[in-house]
Amino acid sequence: MAAVFASLLPVFMLIVAGAVLRRTLARDDAHWIGIEKIVYYVLFPALLVDTVASADLGSVPLVGIGSALAGAVLIMSALCLALRPLLTSRWHVDGPAFTSFFQGATRWQTFVALAVAGNLFGDRGLALAAVAVVAMIPLLNVINVWVLAHFAAPQPPDWRYVLAAIVQNPLIWGCVIGGVLNIAAAPLPPPAWVFIDLLGRSSLALGLLTVGSGLRLGELLRPRAVTVLATTLKLAVMPAIAVGLGMAFGLRGASLAVIACCASVPSASNAYVLARQMGGDAPLMAQILTLETLLAIVTMPIAIALASRL
Repeated sequence: MAAVFASLLPVFMLIVAGAVLRRTLARDDAHWIGIEKIVYYVLFPALLVDTVASADLGSVPLVGIGSALAGAVLIMSALCLALRPLLTSRWHVDGPAFTSFFQGATRWQTFVALAVAGNLFGDRGLALAAVAVVAMIPLLNVINVWVLAHFAAPQPPDWRYVLAAIVQNPLIWGCVIGGVLNIAAAPLPPPAWVFIDLLGRSSLALGLLTVGSGLRLGELLRPRAVTVLATTLKLAVMPAIAVGLGMAFGLRGASLAVIACCASVPSASNAYVLARQMGGDAPLMAQILTLETLLAIVTMPIAIALASRL
């Protein structure tokens, strides 16, 4: 437990630093919007390319990890959709608010997961996390873009619009390019690898700083019921489902711990960007992200430590 917390501490220190910088040195929203775009469209895709392309996928239980995490995503997505009528009737959750609830319960903060997996297990942890990247990022982006297009739009979406939003997603392209390079063992020139590696490394620190800059602590004075439910599903139910599926596939030790890590991280910070761009409830999304990030400091070490002992 102490080792897990020690690995998480630098990650959350960067998030806190982002929150402090947002309120002191860089108060202008335009600064963070620019950084967010650079991270989302350039730096983070480069990290995905580097992580997936260089991972020794043959040395890790590819099918077990991928199936457990993809299965957890699908089960949680189905649960959220099943809760839609209840949320509407009991808490008057409209379409845009439901999309933020859905994103909060299903998506994962990849910056945090990669940083923690690398701190805990080194190169093997990154290789295991690379499997999670391939299994979860394309699937989650497709599902969440569809949910936003279907529930946030006032009119039923044109399938061409949904398809274009998916095809243009830079995170999906990062996974695809990295996977092709890994399978083909393409001999890129060393300067090209160094260039991609440097871009990817810078994405972790900047990405975590932007997570902190997006925290809205004042909104937690009276969190909405839907915020609490989304947070519970993401930080408690999702790890339980993923770890249970991982055990069913025969995974133990570091593999199960990385599954717990990837399933127990808070939702992705770019969920807020997606909510703004596609008509979701952005204020609710910010509240969910803030509550999940703060509580994950406690829940993540517990989930990872328990999974490590199974």
